[in-house]
Parts: sequence; structure tokens; C-alpha cells
Amino acid sequence: MARLAALLSLLCSLVLTEAQHEPGQCIFYEECGRNPTLNGTLIKPIVPCLNYSPARRLSGEHYNKLKQVCPMLDRGADNTYACCSIQQLNSLETSLTLSKAVLIRCPSCSTNFGHLHCINTCSPDQSQYLNVTRVMNVTSDLGVTREAVVAYQAYLSTGFADRAFQSCKNVRIPATGGFAISTMCGRYGAKLCTPQRWYDFQGDSSNGLAPLDIDFQLISDSAAGSLPNGIIPYNGTALNCNQVTPTGGKACSCQDCQEACPVVPDPAEPPGPFRLFGVDGFLLLSIILLCLLMVAFIFYIAVSCFVKSKKPKTEKKKKDLNSNDVSQRPIHPSEVTCTDKNSLVAHAFLSSIFQFWGKLMATYPLTVLLVSAVAVAAFAAGLKHIELTTDPVDLWSAPNSRARQEKDFHDSNFGPFFRTNQLILTAPNRKGHIYDSLLFGRQNFSGIVSKDLILELLELQTRIRDIEFFSEDLNRTASLKDVCFAPLNPSNPQTTDCAVNSLPQYFQNSVENINAKANMTELGVTKEVDWRDHLIYCVNSPLSFKDITELGMSCMADYGAPVFPFLAVGGYNNDDFTDAEALILTFSLNNFPRTDPKFKVAMQWETEFLKIIQEYQKDPKTNFTFAYMAERSLEDEINRTTAEDIPIFMISYAVIFVYIAVALGEYSSCKRILVDSKFLVGLGGILVVGCSVLASMGFYSWIGIPSSLVILQVVPFLVLAVGADNIFIFVLEYQRDVRKPGEMREEQIGRVLGNVAPSMLLCSLSESVCFFLGALSTMPAVKSFALYAALAVLMDFVLQMTSFVALLSLDARRQDKNRCELVCCVTVSTHRRNKSNEGFLLPLMRKFYAPVLLHNVTRVIVMLLFIFMFCASLFLMFNVTVGLDQELAMPQGSYMLTYFEYLYKYFEVGVPVYFVTRKGFNFTSVQGMNAACSSVGCDQFSLTQKIQYASEHPELSYIGISSNSWVDDFIDWLNPGSKCCRLYVSGPNEGEFCPANESAFLCPFKCMKTPGDGVLRPSVEQFNRFLPDFLGNRPDLQCPKGGLGAYDTAVVRDESGEIIASRFMAYHTPLTNSQEFTAALLRARELAHNITLGMRKVPGTSPDFEVFPYTVTNVFYEQYLTIVPEGLFNISLCLLPTFVVCCLLLGLDLRSGLLNLITIVMIVVDTVGVMTLWGIDYNAVALINLVTAVGISVEFVSHMTRSFALSTKLTHVERAKEATANMGSAVFAGVAMTNLPGILVLAFAKAQLIQIFFFRLNLVITLLGMAHGLVFLPVLLSYFGPSLNKAVLLQQQMAKAKELQMTNHMRNVYDNVTYEDLETKPELNGTSKPSQTTVIHQEEKEERIDSF
Repeated sequence: MARLAALLSLLCSLVLTEAQHEPGQCIFYEECGRNPTLNGTLIKPIVPCLNYSPARRLSGEHYNKLKQVCPMLDRGADNTYACCSIQQLNSLETSLTLSKAVLIRCPSCSTNFGHLHCINTCSPDQSQYLNVTRVMNVTSDLGVTREAVVAYQAYLSTGFADRAFQSCKNVRIPATGGFAISTMCGRYGAKLCTPQRWYDFQGDSSNGLAPLDIDFQLISDSAAGSLPNGIIPYNGTALNCNQVTPTGGKACSCQDCQEACPVVPDPAEPPGPFRLFGVDGFLLLSIILLCLLMVAFIFYIAVSCFVKSKKPKTEKKKKDLNSNDVSQRPIHPSEVTCTDKNSLVAHAFLSSIFQFWGKLMATYPLTVLLVSAVAVAAFAAGLKHIELTTDPVDLWSAPNSRARQEKDFHDSNFGPFFRTNQLILTAPNRKGHIYDSLLFGRQNFSGIVSKDLILELLELQTRIRDIEFFSEDLNRTASLKDVCFAPLNPSNPQTTDCAVNSLPQYFQNSVENINAKANMTELGVTKEVDWRDHLIYCVNSPLSFKDITELGMSCMADYGAPVFPFLAVGGYNNDDFTDAEALILTFSLNNFPRTDPKFKVAMQWETEFLKIIQEYQKDPKTNFTFAYMAERSLEDEINRTTAEDIPIFMISYAVIFVYIAVALGEYSSCKRILVDSKFLVGLGGILVVGCSVLASMGFYSWIGIPSSLVILQVVPFLVLAVGADNIFIFVLEYQRDVRKPGEMREEQIGRVLGNVAPSMLLCSLSESVCFFLGALSTMPAVKSFALYAALAVLMDFVLQMTSFVALLSLDARRQDKNRCELVCCVTVSTHRRNKSNEGFLLPLMRKFYAPVLLHNVTRVIVMLLFIFMFCASLFLMFNVTVGLDQELAMPQGSYMLTYFEYLYKYFEVGVPVYFVTRKGFNFTSVQGMNAACSSVGCDQFSLTQKIQYASEHPELSYIGISSNSWVDDFIDWLNPGSKCCRLYVSGPNEGEFCPANESAFLCPFKCMKTPGDGVLRPSVEQFNRFLPDFLGNRPDLQCPKGGLGAYDTAVVRDESGEIIASRFMAYHTPLTNSQEFTAALLRARELAHNITLGMRKVPGTSPDFEVFPYTVTNVFYEQYLTIVPEGLFNISLCLLPTFVVCCLLLGLDLRSGLLNLITIVMIVVDTVGVMTLWGIDYNAVALINLVTAVGISVEFVSHMTRSFALSTKLTHVERAKEATANMGSAVFAGVAMTNLPGILVLAFAKAQLIQIFFFRLNLVITLLGMAHGLVFLPVLLSYFGPSLNKAVLLQQQMAKAKELQMTNHMRNVYDNVTYEDLETKPELNGTSKPSQTTVIHQEEKEERIDSF
């Protein structure tokens, strides 16, 4: 037998060697049978018989078949010769059908591909182009044994090979957005594919498609002379992709052929920073403004000094015996202006009302407290209906906003975006290795891409996949299949149908496949191939159903879809996937509505998922360092940190309470500490604040306006700041006041309230109106905050005018009776002195602070310094960062922070972006299809083509991967050149759609005929008939264009069959911060608007038809497109009432209102400037705080302005000193020192949002408010404040004159009474004493400090 075999081999070699390479000669003909060297191929490998013979002339059916399959060989009915039988043509047609299924989009490419294989199989000059290198005896199915060709060399000219390759290299697969050639170039993929590598793959029998081995030899013109005798490289005509085919097929589209693209100008670069004369424009303008303001102020000072020097010097002020200023000229009523009168009338009117009201409240304190408690309880009862908004979408996106409406449209038609549960794993301490592959050469494998770690990942993946738990909602044991996203079997999924993307999926999650090995011979070298060879192939050809190694395994995931490498590995460079730094494991779940019972099941599954991951992380045997997240993680972590930070807020409020309780005390004597303390008054003030917040929340709960965690955290803090200020002003004024003789305690409280309540009304009303106007915001969180804050501030004022007055009255009664606080039954013997109690802060500010601040030199320095601060902050304001990175919502130490870090570092592709079409466009018309598709015959500026243009400039458009297209794939699916759409000819389904896996005998007819021009377009009837079949057709090897999984949810039709919604999916580039997300949204909207305008030009399109981009993150980042004008609008609305209310309550005092407004504007601008310096981004949370800043600024500013306006001191400086000492001390104690301790406690919160936007920002607001209110405003008023109110001065002079007259009258009475009369008429003794008391009281009154 050995001798016989050797003899046969020798004869075979002699035959092959003696083969004649002549024109008109064949080297094989007819089919011999199955190739015995191949197993497990995707199609039956039928090989031809060795047959050196002349080419056959074709006629009849044989000729027609050649004309159909290989039209380029047609030479006429009587003059066509070929080297292939009709059976070979049938087999060739079947083979070409599979390949053309992904190339049919480009007719010239498809023609060139068929051209090559037609030449090899059927060319009449076959022997000139081919050289048989291996034959074998093959036995056919009929038992006939013949010599068959199992390998040959094919000689091609480089010109033909290059042109054919160039025509195909850019043809795309719409379903994935990738290149078709990536599936036809083996391990090299699209990026590294060359003509030689492309042909090598086609000729490699291990690819599952080639029935035998073909060694393609690409010969240049210079090397043609060294070929064997008679061999001539084939150099036929290969079409360029922008050429029309001989059969009438049109040129390829731009998306598949760069040469066919029109000249499209590069997109405009985004506008650069504003510049003037080559420097930062905002900086230059700020410097100019700074210079102008400083020059104007210095000029004003110079003019003022000049005018003052020209005036005659006045003598130093002296007082007469009646305590009148000698230098103070009496005011005549005719000198009083209308403005002064209005101011006095407003002040007197409000004072009289509040004086009466205060006396009434103080007279019946228990009744007032009871009525107040009932009213608060009635409001607070609404809390049982409270709705707490926790969904970020409802919190930050308005229901009528564009992004929200687009999300609702998308979710209602296509369903919500699936829930993502993901791990990103690394192995930083693992060393990589270099693998010398037989097929792919030397390849780098990183430490994490190793067999043991892949098996460990598979073990973890299996453990997660097998999660089971009892669900009360389903009343049974639930598992992954109940909630998973199963694109290819959504109706009845099994566990293996669930979309799980990971590297083990390249091995179908099989340990056996990962451990598989095989010996393979390539170019005479035999080596072992293993999992590494398979992986190298699959990451470059993820759509392959069979690799090119001897292993012969599929690359598709076990759920039937491809796993693209960017979903399996991360942290690679230049598509070197095996050198990746991270592995990615993703479980996708259906995103059920919150009302669906399965939503809770999905949440429960994710809880179990997190448990397993956290247990795995704690296992010391774990070899991975990884980050993880579940869809519920964001909400869980926010809720967790909120709960953990509640004690911090409680401590903050406790610190504020302790301060208020201690600071309100008088402490005139050690023995009276427990009597004069104001612990209960402070507690009452805190309770008033709490009740106002509860009443506000209860009221809005009654009417159905939801609350949020922001409201719970910010509103009490805001109301406490406002309320504490009013409490301090009221209590300190009461302590500084001296009760008049014969005056009841209730009357004194009413009188004191009449003095201070107008100022409290001014601030509270300004703030309340400010917040009510802020409710015009479109952001739900800002709107609800403004509503809750406005009513809370208003309720706080009402309760202060009622309950707190009653509490102070009760406390005053206790104090009058010398009873101790907290222990009311205990009394002390030391009596309270009826004199003013200044405390320590008032004398300090009057004697030291105010004189230093309002010194001439100091005033100039302060003005220049604050002007500089304003201009610098104005420049910084234009450079503030807009946005809120999602990791800031996480607490420090959260596992989500690690996940975000890994996500930005290792993920190589961004989030999907869908271009969604609304109702109103006719896709069934030819014009409609051409306006949407991107294959041959489509418009050059169609929907998908414009997205492709954008993806060519990812740095500007943020489109990383072009969109898929159900229109293109539907047209390709209908193409008779593929096996996808066929019809049954018999049986119960006669005339119905026949899937590609059915036998050709059952389904011989195609759905459509081949068009003459190669541009296939179904009629309206065909479109509507076959579209449902396409969308329900599962893709497989026979028909990779099936729409199930890729498009079944991408097209929505109504009952009449009209397409009312569809979507085209692309991918963004990796987006790492809110600025990039916002820019990507803006660019996508610009692109979609451009597409909309183009598609509206198609006849029959509705004028309101629209295309819009949808990304799951749009609802969160849309606000940053408008938050700057939105913020300016809201803050402007808040500033308006501060000006109007101040003017009205001060009697149309425009100057006071304007100075008030200027100071508050400066506080807001300076706050934004410091935000830039301290790294605080501008966003909705910051906007809420800026609106709050306006409210707190009113407290710092308005009290001081009113005190200055009503002061009767002669000069601006003296009035500023008086206002600074009297009201500044109350503001400092009530606002600044109340806020600061509570704010400082927030520095210890875990939540970054609280640290940044509540600690940092509120600290900035308080410090800047204090600086402007207590430093800048007094100086500003001393220069530009309103003139002395002569009406107030006149009234004061008249009151003094009247009082002096009464005093003189009493003296006269006293002088006329004799000593004897005093003895005999003791009743006159009683009249003289009051006169003395009156005089003493008058002296004490002159010493009073407060001048309200």
C-alpha cells in the first residue's frame, strides 16, 4: 500500500507539473463531491473535479444561468464559453449570496467580488490564471470516486486586486455601524485589512465559507515575467465604487464610497473665547470698568472736597440747656418735600398698625398661641399627603421641557432604555505576555487577558446569572430571565437569551471552549492553536459565526448577537484589544415602568447582584481590582448619604439654637442669670421657624405640589437665617428700651414692635415676593423650592407677629416676677432694673468699629477695595464652569466614585444616541426611502448620510460611531441577491414569507425581482407587506440582515400600518464631564435640525415632522443649555421686589431702593466670582443657593438702609455711624453669627453636594453678605445715601418742643408750691414726684441708643 500511495503521489505531481496554461483551457470542471479535509463548515464544501480540457460553449439553461450569476463572462448566446457546469454555477451562486448579503449595498463592490470568483470558477481561460497545487480522490454521494482539486493558486494583477479592494473597503453594515470588510478580513479587521489579507481570508478554507484553499498571488507588472510558463495574472476591469455597473447598477453611496461623496465643507469650529485686541475680552472689559469706576469715584471725592473747602467753616456742635443742637437749624414745614412726607407717613402708618397689633398679641398670649397652634396644625395636616420627589428626571427636568417631551415620546414608543448593571475589572499587578500565534504572529496579551482570569470572570458571571430569589410581586421564585433584556427572544426568554456582554461570550460562556486546543498547519508550519487565537480573531471579527482556526468556534454570544470588543474590554490603544487593561461585564435588564410589578422584581434582582459583587470583593481569593454599579446605585447612594447626613443637619440646627438661646440673654447680674436668660424665647423662635416650614410643606401637600430632599435641607436653613435675624432685632430692641412711667408691659411690647416691625416687614415681604417670582422657573426643583421657601418666609413673619410676640409677652411677665426660666416656681430676690441694656456688642461697634470704618481714609480704601472685588468677580463670573458632574452627587467613599473613575478611564465608546423620527414622514415612498437610507441610489444628504458626515469629525460633533439604518438593512434584506426574503410555493403558508433556513425547494421564489439599475426599492404594497417579516426575522448565517433584535423595536406603526415613530442608533464619543455631555447634546440637536429641514423637502412630508436626538442623559444636561439665561431671569425677578418693596415701604425713597439693589447685586456677582475661584460649578443647585443668597442679602442690607434713611443725625457719616452701631450690631448677631456656626458644622457632611453647595457656597454667601452689609453699605450710604428726612426731623423737633413745654409747665407748678403746702397738702406731693420722674425719664431717654 505504501508503494501504491507513493506511486499515485508521483503520478499526481507529474500531471500537475505538466499542466498546460493556455487560452481556452480549463483545469477543473464539474463537481466531484465534498472536500474530505474540511469539517464543521458553514456551507457544504463541494470541490470541483480535476479536468484539463477546452472550455465548453454554453447554451440554453446553462447559458442563462451563467448570464445571471457571472454576467461579466457573457459574450452572447452563441459565443459564450466557460469552464463551469450548471451545478457549479448553482453552488457559486449560493456562496456569493452569503457574501453579497453584506456587500449588496454597493453594486460595484458586489460586482467586483463576484467578478473575481466567477473568473476562478468559470473563466474560459481558467488555466492561464490558476495553478492547481493539491488534488485528492473524492467519492461523491453516488459512490463515484474522482480526482478533485482541493487547493490551487490564483494569479491576479495588483491593479485589479487593488481596485476591487478599494471598492469594498468602506462598505458598511448599517445594523452595527461598522465596516463589512471587518468580517471578511479575518484577524486584521477593517483597520489593518489590505488587498492581500482580504484575498487570503477569502481563500482560507478554515473560514467556514471557502470550499477549498485558494492561494491568491497578487502580481505587479514588474514581476509578471518571473511567473511559470503560460501563467498570466488576471487583469480584468474592476469597477470603482463610484462607477455604474455594466448591468445598470448605480454608483455606491457616499457612506460606502468616499469617491462618491460630494464636497462637504468641514464643520465650523466652535466659537473661541471672546477676545479683544488679542487678549481675553472679558478681562479687558473688566479692567476698563474698574478704571472707569475708580476714576469716577476719585473724581467725586475731589469735587466733594473742593465744594466743602469753599463752604464757610461751621462751629463745633454745641447743645443748650434743653439738649438741642445749637447748630441744628429749626425746620420749617414748607421745607419738607413730598418724598419726605411720604416716607414719614409710611413709617408712621406701619408703626401705628404694628404697635396696636403688638399690644393686642401681648395682652392675650395664651389665646394667640392656641389659635396659632390650631392654624399650623391645620396646615401641617397636609403632610400626610406629602409626595417626596426622588426621581432625578422629575426633579431636574420640567414636564414640558423639550428633553422631557422627547424622552416621553421615545419611552412611550420604544420603551425606556434598558437598565445597566456593570463591572469593570482590572488586574494592575499582573504581568502580560507575548503570544506567538501561528495565524496572527506575535501579539501582546495584557495581564488581565489571561486564561485563569477569564475563567474566574466566567465563574463570577455564572454566579450572577444564576441569581434566584422569592418575589412577592410574582408570588414565585424569580430569576434573571424574568427581568432581563432579551433582544432575540423578548416574548419568552430563557437565561441563555439574556443580553450579557463580556469577554467569555466569545466562547459562548463555555469552559470547554475556553480550554479547547487543536493542532493546525499553516504554510508548512504546524502549531497548537487555543483560546488566544480564537479571541484575536473574534475581537476583530465579532460578527463571524466561525473562526479561521482549527477550533472552528463561533464568535457570537450565546444569546445570538455579536459582542463588540468595546463592550467586552477597555483601556486599549489603536484597537489592540488583547492588550486591554480592563474587562467589562454587563447585564442588561428591561426598564419596566415604576407602576409595573416587574419593576420591583428588577430592583430586587439588582439588590442581589450588589450583594454578590460586594461579597466577591471582600473575598481574599479575588484576583481582580474592580468597580461596579447597578441601575439602582445612584438613587441608593443618594438616599443613603441623605440619611447619614441628617445628624449633621440636626447638629447644625442644634448649634444655631444654642447660640440663639445664649445670645438673647441679658446677663446683667449673676444672681439673675436664670431669670434674664432667653432659653425658652430662643426655643420658641426655633419652633416658630419649624412651624412655618411645616405649615408651608403641609399647605403645598394639600394642593398636590411635591417636595424634595433639597427643600427639606435648604428651606429650614433659609427660614432660620431670616427668622433669627428678626428675632434678634425684636428682642434686642426690647432689651434696649426702657418702659415709660405708667406704661404697661403689653404697651411697651407693642411700642417696640411698632418701631422694628416695619423693617421686619420690609425684609420678609421682599424675600417672599422674591421667592414667589422665582417660582416662574422652568426647573421643577427650583420652582418647588421657591414656592416652599416663599410661603415659609411669609408664614414665619406671620408667626413672629403673633406667636413670638405672645411668647415674649409671657417671658416678660415671668421676668417681671423674677421667676427663673425652666424652673418657674423658683424666684430670686434681686429685682430687674428699669434701664436700657446695651450688651457688649453695641458699645463695641459704636465706640470702635463705626468710627474706624467711617474714617475718611478708611472709607476711600473700602470703596476702592469693593469696586476692585466687583470688577474682578465680574470677570470671574464669565469664566464660571457650568454643569454638575454626576459623581458629585455621590458621598465620599462611595463605590460609585470608583465606578465613574473606571468608566472614564477604560471605556472607549460613549453612550448611544438615537435619532428619532416623529409621525408625518412617508418612508414607503421611493423619495422617502432615499431621504433616509445611505446605500446605492440614496440621497447624498440623507438622514443616515448626514450622521455619517458628522461622525467623520468626532471632535466637533461628538458622534463616534455612525448610525445603523433599518431602512438600508430592510432594502438589503429584500434584495434577491440574498436568501433573506423568499416565499413559500406550497403548503399552508403558500405565498407567505419563508425564512432563509428553509430549503430552497420549499421557497424557490424571491420576494422581489432584481432591478435593472441595481437600485432596489419596494412598492408601497411590498413595503407594508414585508416590513413586519423583516422586523421579526432572526439574523443568522444564511441571512445576517434579519431585523429581530436590531430593529424590531426601532419601528413603530399604527393600526393602519403608517410609521409613526422610528429611530436610528449611533454612538457618542466617550463623554467624561457635564460640559462634554452638554456640548454633545447641543451638536446632536443641531444635526437633527439640519436633518429635519432636509426631510421636510420630501413631497408628502408633514410640515411639523421632526427628527430629534435622544440620549438617556439628555434630560439631566439639557438644563445647562439654558441655565445661564434662566439664572439671570430668576435672579433678576428676585432683585426686582427688593427694590420695589424697599421704595414703597420707605415712602417712594428711590435712592435707598437703588443703593439697596446695588449692594445685593454686588453680593451675588461676588458670590459667583468666588465660586469660580473655589471650584464650585454653576448649576441648578447653585442657582437655588444664589436665589437664597438674594434673600439672605436682603437681611444684611435692608435693615441697615432703613435705619440710615430714618436717622436724624446731621451728616451722612453720623447717620451711617448710628445705623452701623444700632442696626449693624443686631444684624451681625442675628444673621451672621446665626448662620456661621450652623454652616461650619456642614463641613463634616459626607455628601459632596452638601460640602460644596451647602457648606462652601453658603459660607461664601454669609461672609460676602456680612462684608457688604456691615462694611461696604455703611460707607456707600455715607457717600451716596439719601438726604436727611426733614419730615422726620420736623416731627422730632415738634415733639421735643411739646415735651419741653410740658416740662416747663410742671416746673412752674412745682415752684409755686410752698413747703407748708407740701405738709398740709400731701396730695401735691404726688404731683411733684411725677414731674421729677418725668425729668429723670427725659434724661434717660436722651441716653437711649436706638433711634428707630
